[in-house]
Amino acid sequence: MDFRLTEDQQQLQEAARRFARERLPDIAEHLEAANEAPSRELVKEFAELGFLGINVPQEYGGLGLGNLEALIVLEEFGQISSAVAFPIFESCVGPVRAIERFGDPQLAAEIVPAVCQGEKLVAVSMSEPAAGTALTDLKTRAEVQGDQVVINGTKRWCSGGGHADGYVVYCRMSEDAGARGIGAVYVEKDTPGLSFGSAENLMGFRGIPSSDVFLDNVTVPAHHVIVPAGGFRKLMEAFDLERCGNATMALAQASGALEDVTAYVQEREQFGKPIVDFQAVQLRLAEMKMQVESARLLIYRAAANAEEGLPSILDSSLAKCYANEIARNVTGHAVQLMGGYGYSKEYPMERRLRDAWGWGIAGGAIDIQKVNIASAMVGRRFDQRR
Repeated sequence: MDFRLTEDQQQLQEAARRFARERLPDIAEHLEAANEAPSRELVKEFAELGFLGINVPQEYGGLGLGNLEALIVLEEFGQISSAVAFPIFESCVGPVRAIERFGDPQLAAEIVPAVCQGEKLVAVSMSEPAAGTALTDLKTRAEVQGDQVVINGTKRWCSGGGHADGYVVYCRMSEDAGARGIGAVYVEKDTPGLSFGSAENLMGFRGIPSSDVFLDNVTVPAHHVIVPAGGFRKLMEAFDLERCGNATMALAQASGALEDVTAYVQEREQFGKPIVDFQAVQLRLAEMKMQVESARLLIYRAAANAEEGLPSILDSSLAKCYANEIARNVTGHAVQLMGGYGYSKEYPMERRLRDAWGWGIAGGAIDIQKVNIASAMVGRRFDQRR
């Protein structure tokens, strides 16, 4: 067991770090202030440098590397901001991986290479007004009618809503109750009957558009079915990788905060000396460091255990739950250590705090991860309805 990155992984990490820190801070500041998503030109620049689809097979236009390599790059971009990292997130651990892994080969050939080339953005549309944590309560319906599928319903909290070019829509595809009736269908943005609500105004995640999605007799070809009814388990397997991406985005807020505050406490002087000379500050830094390193190890373990496949629900839930919790803690301590500078919008620290809270809500709340962990420990799922 070797906890060190290989030479190739270190070079990839350094390339991502150098690009992110030289190219992206001013862009991140603009996206935060204007609440705008990264431009298509920037996304294509990511693609040209090989940062999109890092773990996507080469036949689909990716680099063909592992999940660990993708997460290493994602953290470097996420330290700058969630918004500039989101295209990396979507291309490496997002819904496009479900299309690649489970979708019709024709659909995968149409969508996945375009994402890796920066020509398409694909979002996932899971939640509904009455189905968030209780995802199997979905009411959006998709009916197969010959060589077409007709979809009707309303989706909520879609990150990328109105901005992405395509949507992986979770929907009910049979009369079977619960998970047995759920599948997923791919829908292009310009499909007649597809529309979007107003952009959400969230506490954080500025630069990551979010909106409701409305489907009114939306009709797509039958090969746009990614998994049919009964495929919910496959969707959740793919989502276990997205959990690792969520964990990495949370980690990035914490590790970026720790790096910045470590430099700050060595420069900031009070009572005639740098504040790092005060033992209380030293203890706080050590606690933050332990939490960041522990979260990173859990994420790396989930990715490594998956090899070239998908992480287990236990590994991914452990990583996401812990990273979500420590991100809130570490960014909160960093704001406190920086005082007014941490609380000011002139500096990125307060943004990291707001985004850290968001990652603990998105992709399955922290307490749901704890239920997943307990379920894996005792070897059975818990029925929340009885």
